[in-house]
Amino acid sequence: MLPELNDLNTFRDALRNVPGPDEAAKQGAADRNKQLTKPPGALGRLEDLAIWYAGWRGDARPQIEAPQVIVFAGNHGVTAQGVSAFPPEVTVQMVMNFEHGGAAINQLAKAAGANMTVHALDLDRPTADFTKAPAMSEAELLATLQTGWSAVDPTADLLVVGEMGIGNTTPAAAIACALFGGEAADWTGRGTGVDDAGLANKTRVVAEGVALHGASGDGLEILRCLGGREIAAMAGAIAAARVLRIPVILDGFICTAAAACLDRLAPGALDHAVAGHQSAEGAHAAMLTKLDKAPLLSLGLRLGEGSGAALAINILKSAVACHSGMATFAEAGVSDG
Repeated sequence: MLPELNDLNTFRDALRNVPGPDEAAKQGAADRNKQLTKPPGALGRLEDLAIWYAGWRGDARPQIEAPQVIVFAGNHGVTAQGVSAFPPEVTVQMVMNFEHGGAAINQLAKAAGANMTVHALDLDRPTADFTKAPAMSEAELLATLQTGWSAVDPTADLLVVGEMGIGNTTPAAAIACALFGGEAADWTGRGTGVDDAGLANKTRVVAEGVALHGASGDGLEILRCLGGREIAAMAGAIAAARVLRIPVILDGFICTAAAACLDRLAPGALDHAVAGHQSAEGAHAAMLTKLDKAPLLSLGLRLGEGSGAALAINILKSAVACHSGMATFAEAGVSDG
């Protein structure tokens, strides 16, 4: 049961007092894994994934039957600084594409057997330009966190969150720089394909934003000052899944930036999450290293939308299917040596 988010401190408290995995189920899954008709460790990381999933679902022999994909969309005032190769109007157009089933994420969600929903967040009202002011007020951040928090289906057994927002690799880079340190250039990439001059401009914008807001406080305050509505909504959904013990597959650079804010807010906040893939956005690998998340896939994707994470749903499904569906040596009448 999710508590009501009355204020930002309620969100902080909820995340700092979340349940851990079911250790009995996790141990039961580990014991079962030792009895399956295969050499020890023969399924590699799939074995670890299945045991991890079993612990969070409280079932030593789980199934994945109801994955959920949620795409959040938002617009950014910082695009006025010329940080994207595309205009903000594309966000609205892509939301319509999602709603009509025409985007890559629609196909990947369908292929994974996932229920997909789309949430457009005040697209006619971009966040503030963070080089001049905090991107969101506390009330705006709370409302957006609430959208993500409430969007998670409590009956789902796996969650993927994705995003759409022209210019949103800029706030993601700024968040990463503020959280993990280093220079703006370490975290700033080409996003949708800006040229060298565009990259230099984008790096300047990230540096100015971090200089203004980088010492703002905890991960939630960094999210408020440098983030965007779709980024905050993803954080809200990932946090809700942690409270509900629903495992999460993280997507690319922008989703990982949202998750990183939670990690800095409360130790263990991302224990229920795995990295679906390593994207082609240069700093994503560094962010995953900071979070100690090894990606399941690395296919050169840089689309966003939740696409890489949705693709990884079938990896996790396969891990769980092998774990729960394979016969034990005793059941199969096979000698285990």
